[in-house]
Amino acid sequence: MDVLELGLAGKVAIVTGASEGLGRATAERFARSGAKVAMCARRKEVLERAADLIRRATGADLLAVTCDVTRPDQIEAFVAATVARWGGVDILVNNAGTSAAAGFEEVDDATWQTDIDLKLMAAIRLCRLVIPHMKRRGGGRIVNVTTVGGKAPAARALPTSVTRAAGINLTKSLANEYAADRILVNTICLGVVKSGQWERRIKGDPEAFYREMAEKRRVPLARFGEAHEFADLVAFLCSERAAYITGTAINFDGGLSASI
Repeated sequence: MDVLELGLAGKVAIVTGASEGLGRATAERFARSGAKVAMCARRKEVLERAADLIRRATGADLLAVTCDVTRPDQIEAFVAATVARWGGVDILVNNAGTSAAAGFEEVDDATWQTDIDLKLMAAIRLCRLVIPHMKRRGGGRIVNVTTVGGKAPAARALPTSVTRAAGINLTKSLANEYAADRILVNTICLGVVKSGQWERRIKGDPEAFYREMAEKRRVPLARFGEAHEFADLVAFLCSERAAYITGTAINFDGGLSASI
């Protein structure tokens, strides 16, 4: 059987929000493909434990840096450390973020600003820092993680639905501007996917919880997405096999958006 060669060996990949869930699965997927991976997250102990487990499982060259992506100085230090270690950046996955959903009248200015800084400005700043390095290397890949709510917001889904919509727009804008530089930019719009955020809400049997939530959300595939399935999609979009894909907003939602 032919193996789908992704051409990721030796590439330098930055993954934010990489200490658990989707980010951790993505970092491990890159590592297993032979990439050099720079991981960041806010919680030092959780991040270092994740990095150690990935190193032991894959033997990959990893860099784990504690970083709050809402802090421009910490973002700059993280990218600088990556470049100092490996000489450049080929891949950026903007994954850091949390779910923040409430009714419009309940969301104050501080909450809006926090969400904008975490989900939009962090991605903008990281893209601004890595794009010059990608240009010098003759191209690159950027994947911004957003949600299906950025396309079709539900009621009481603020401020997340607005900042994620901005992330989708950012993706398409960068894809158009940097296509000539062979920098491909895409976004994955999440539906319901197993992650650290969901795990912290579980009381009792995890599988029963996920089944009930999938039924409640009316997911056509009747289940949550798996972190490793998400990581496979990220790896494909960042690979040589996806060289003609840019500016896309791919729903990763088990058919959820098709049923709306």
